Amino acid sequence: MSVRIDFANSPADFDNARKLFIDYAESLGFSLSFQGFEDELGHFPRKYAAPRGCILLAWDELDCVGCVGLRPLSNDVCEMKRLYVKPLYRGTGLGRLLTEKIVQLGIDKKYTRMQLDTLNSMQSAVGLYKSLGFVEIDQYYNNPHPEVVFFELTLD
Repeated sequence: MSVRIDFANSPADFDNARKLFIDYAESLGFSLSFQGFEDELGHFPRKYAAPRGCILLAWDELDCVGCVGLRPLSNDVCEMKRLYVKPLYRGTGLGRLLTEKIVQLGIDKKYTRMQLDTLNSMQSAVGLYKSLGFVEIDQYYNNPHPEVVFFELTLD
């Protein structure tokens, strides 16, 4: 597997990212309407716009196989969103690579903290975040899902 990671910059890139965001949402088995997901898709990629945000795409040749987004929550705090790797590419280290790259971008963009939420049932994601130094924190937005856990990483 020879995967490259690039910024989403073009309309075609944003279409690929939008499709992966939808795949991500469908894989959860519940609606993300409480996060304003439909509005996010309708005004894509506004929440992830440069210079304070971005979307990274993972490519295997011409196939877009993974993504992750970064968006500002405040001047000092960013949020990692929509980490998704297509099933065929899971277990290859691609999720870790995307996460490491988005953490570095958070540092490069001068954020001091990165936050995210995931589900306890997503044990590989929880393990990945903990292995990279994320620690569990109190809820930072209203997420009604009973399995949600919130994490934060101090960026330096």
